[in-house]
Amino acid sequence: MEDWALIRRLAAEGVGQRQIARDLGIARATVARAVASSSPPKYERPAVQTAFTPFEARVRALLAEHPELPATVLAERVGWPGSITWFRDNVRLLRAAYRRPDPADRLEHVAGDAVQCDLWFPAPRIPVPGGEQVFPVLVMVTAFSRFITAVMLPTRQTPDLLAGMWLLLSQQLGSVPRRLVWDNEAGIGRGGKPAEGVTEFLGTLATRLTQTRPYDPESKGVVERANQFLETSFLPGRTFTNPEDFNAQIADWLPRANRREVRALGRPVDRLVADRAAMLPLPPIAPQVGHVWSGRLGRDYYVRIASNDYSVDPSVIGQPIEVRADLSWVRAHAGGRLVAEHARCWGTWATITDPAHRAQAAVLRERFRRPGPALTQPSDLHRDLADYDRAFGISLTASDGQVA
Repeated sequence: MEDWALIRRLAAEGVGQRQIARDLGIARATVARAVASSSPPKYERPAVQTAFTPFEARVRALLAEHPELPATVLAERVGWPGSITWFRDNVRLLRAAYRRPDPADRLEHVAGDAVQCDLWFPAPRIPVPGGEQVFPVLVMVTAFSRFITAVMLPTRQTPDLLAGMWLLLSQQLGSVPRRLVWDNEAGIGRGGKPAEGVTEFLGTLATRLTQTRPYDPESKGVVERANQFLETSFLPGRTFTNPEDFNAQIADWLPRANRREVRALGRPVDRLVADRAAMLPLPPIAPQVGHVWSGRLGRDYYVRIASNDYSVDPSVIGQPIEVRADLSWVRAHAGGRLVAEHARCWGTWATITDPAHRAQAAVLRERFRRPGPALTQPSDLHRDLADYDRAFGISLTASDGQVA
């Protein structure tokens, strides 16, 4: 390659081919071919028949119809008898010509328009009653200012997702964007159909939901990069004793992270001013979020919320009660009276009992088993038959006993 470039340079400067051959110590025919060639020399191996050649046409026909058909399926369809590795290597060379392009547009984010939402699953297992678990972290990032908010949730069920979104919007962001961008998270909705309770939540906030197509991470790349940033900048070197400790540590770290310099944008905390100015205010009435259960309390004076059982005052057995659970507390009311209050358990299949409820149940059980007072029987069961005659309107004559 270097000789070819040097020969052409010397020839362009007017040096004769014989002189060039003498100076470089190469044949005159080589100099002549280099001067006549318009492209650098390269080794080209002549095409030869291989074991794959007889199957190539059928493979191309299948790829033209199904570009993503796996190589193993292609091998079965065409009756390939040889090594699957060799077949897969040949299919890889052909597939690029048939794969349909999927271009990604550059997205321009307007102030106040969108907050991108996603679930991040940090690797450390968090200690909870009954063992250790990996919990989801709801991450919400303003698309314009890149302002990050995050909180760990007990589950990825719809009530907890809505409670987490309301907590971040009301306490960390302080405003409502015009769009909430989600992927096809089951707790939010799939196939264009929101999950139960999501529509009411959006209506209270006067915002709307935008769900991206499956396998389209570019549409919410802002929050995807935020997840990676949390993975590499917040998580390393940290340990957590419980979920509350995780939320306390990330709440202490996020203000510093939002003051970082973002390339070509500046500091997210500074850009948030314009973002908030273009957003909607928080609604005057907070949306109803969290787990809700209503019904009559059974003899087993427990109610189940997110796979955990919580005791209720047994004095209201048989009465209608309403149970509400947010991210921190589980409370039950009966007739406007608080009949149970427990800290939310982040474990699974746990039974949480208030000692006062257990003691009250023992008293009521003993009272039920104690025999009641005997019923007093009336001493005189006789009654004048004339009372029945008067009740039915029957009168008898005093002379002959005939009915009048």
